[in-house]
Amino acid sequence: MTKNPPGEPPEEPPRPEHRLERIERAKGRLPGDARVRIVRSNELRRRKGYVVATEDVFDPESTVGRILDHTRAFLFGQRIPSDEEQGERVTKVTGLAIFASDNISSSAYATEEMMRALAYAGAAGLALTMPITIAIVLILAIVVTSYLQVVRAYPNGGGSYVVASENLGTLAGLVAAAALLVDYVLTVSVSVAGGVLAISTAFPSWEPAKVAIGVGFIALITIGNLRGIREAGLIFAGPTYFYVLSVAGVLAIGLFRVLTGDIPVPVAPPVAVPVSESLGAFLILRAFSSGSVGLSGTEAVANGVTAFRAPAARNAAVVLMVMGTMFGTLFLAISFLSTRIGIQVDLTETKSVLGLLTQSIVGDGAYFYVVQAATAIILVLAANTSFSGFPRLASILATDRFMPRQFAQRGDRLAFSFGIIVLAIVSALLLAVYQGSVSGLIPLYTIGVFIAFTLSQAGLVRHWLRERGPRWRFSAAVNALGAVVTGIVTLVVAVTKFQLGAWMVLAVMPVMVYLMWRIHHHYRRIEDELLIPRGARVALKAREPRLVVPISRIDKAALHALSLAHGLSKHVTALHISFDEDGAQSFKERWARSVGSEIPIEVIVSPYRALLAPLLSYLDAIDDQDPGRPIVVVLAEFVPRHWWDAALHNQTALRLKLALFTRPNTSVIDVPYHLGDPEDFEAH
Repeated sequence: MTKNPPGEPPEEPPRPEHRLERIERAKGRLPGDARVRIVRSNELRRRKGYVVATEDVFDPESTVGRILDHTRAFLFGQRIPSDEEQGERVTKVTGLAIFASDNISSSAYATEEMMRALAYAGAAGLALTMPITIAIVLILAIVVTSYLQVVRAYPNGGGSYVVASENLGTLAGLVAAAALLVDYVLTVSVSVAGGVLAISTAFPSWEPAKVAIGVGFIALITIGNLRGIREAGLIFAGPTYFYVLSVAGVLAIGLFRVLTGDIPVPVAPPVAVPVSESLGAFLILRAFSSGSVGLSGTEAVANGVTAFRAPAARNAAVVLMVMGTMFGTLFLAISFLSTRIGIQVDLTETKSVLGLLTQSIVGDGAYFYVVQAATAIILVLAANTSFSGFPRLASILATDRFMPRQFAQRGDRLAFSFGIIVLAIVSALLLAVYQGSVSGLIPLYTIGVFIAFTLSQAGLVRHWLRERGPRWRFSAAVNALGAVVTGIVTLVVAVTKFQLGAWMVLAVMPVMVYLMWRIHHHYRRIEDELLIPRGARVALKAREPRLVVPISRIDKAALHALSLAHGLSKHVTALHISFDEDGAQSFKERWARSVGSEIPIEVIVSPYRALLAPLLSYLDAIDDQDPGRPIVVVLAEFVPRHWWDAALHNQTALRLKLALFTRPNTSVIDVPYHLGDPEDFEAH
């Protein structure tokens, strides 16, 4: 409050620097007193010379808007500001659940997929289950060691795309990116299909609805990830450890019974795989490639180093080693007990090998259903690894202008929402196309991840040879061994799984690389045309446009648009399109009476009852008269009071905007008119 001597006007307070504040004045109780209050906006605040939008800008005004906002907050949580990104990073405990669930969950079906191929050769084939398992675990050790080198060399996140691009060139990086993107999509489909298989093992009557159940699971995981990576980790951490402990308990009981001579009687599957092939090298290699699916997800930790809390590289390395140890232990134990007890593979895929093994060891009591529930949950949640990896990789590609820019944008919860939604849609469609079959999806699965493995390891070899830091010879040797081993596995998988579906992945990847290359070319071309060199000083040239206001009838909405156009420029022309000459003459007479000659009117007769084509032709004629002069079309648009009233109006302005959007040298000003808006004219 300010007080002034009687008879003197109150002092004028300093004018605000912006329009975000308003001044309210009120008379005091005594003569000459005045109250002056500066009211600041709660939605926009000025800080350090710039304006900050607060969360209040999202407050809806309507009842429907408030209901939708509360629903969004319930499903996805409150919005998180950008400066709290550090708080969204994960610990080792939650990081293991997010980035290792895919690899750990592979233990639930890796043995089965290997045995499914060997079973066609009978007992002789199944006898090779354990040797092949040991070979895969050795490769796992090499891959984990190699990716520890990736984490060390690229502590800021060194996925296969980054490593291959920096060391082998852009083309190699795009191939690795395409392979990983395909693998991430397939990881979701395969993991969810495996989870549904675990459910149908416990409840066979649910098998016909497995596609619907799987799509529902994908929707739930999508919502969880849209809530942000930290909260997703908190949601999914419990089920991951629940699976490890419950399966480890069954395996411990099984190993104890086998070692003490109390070998369980195997539970027979509904339909055993028939013996139909002789044991040969190709069958062995096919079984090896099927079991190698257990290595999927190994690269996820190296791809997401930046998601961990500091020290990020060290925490990621710890998670990577724990992940490899957990998977290797479970995989070896499941393969050993399955072959020692004599578990057979179910041809109908109604019951899993792990389910039959559990039932053989502990019976079909409560513990059996606990293990099946844990398996179903971890397999479904294993898809979360892809929901962490796919959006991050897509955002890096978008930043490098190889994918649409929408993938680089973060949502309300600092998650890459667009990538999450795209992954959910594509994986759900793939699950539906293959009717939720694990065996049908597996052949498509492994090839992509091993291509990415090979390229990243080969890229690191070149990295060490170029950098020559401490222990570079050892690091180069480890990554060279990893490149050779994963390269051989890639060839084996490509050959043995080619006819079973791997050819589709090999065919899709070049298409994806080409599309990414074309997207990059598009962005580069647009950038060359639009961007101004850094440091260049520009002098803006004033361009006086010609304004055209299409008028269907003389009403308040039309006059509202005309008033705005008249205030912007003196070169305004109103345009009316009539369907016959009588209507045209009548409109001109009313225009002369109501508006007069202050704004000229052009009337076009359209005998074919078209609006858009005559308007565009009129604009073309204006362009021909003065090609360098811009045209601004001012559209009057009536906005109904309620959203449901919109169906009662023909949306002419919307159709005109869509048509004019792509027209060169043309801008559009949309002037909405609401009932109750101040009138811009005086009626006499």
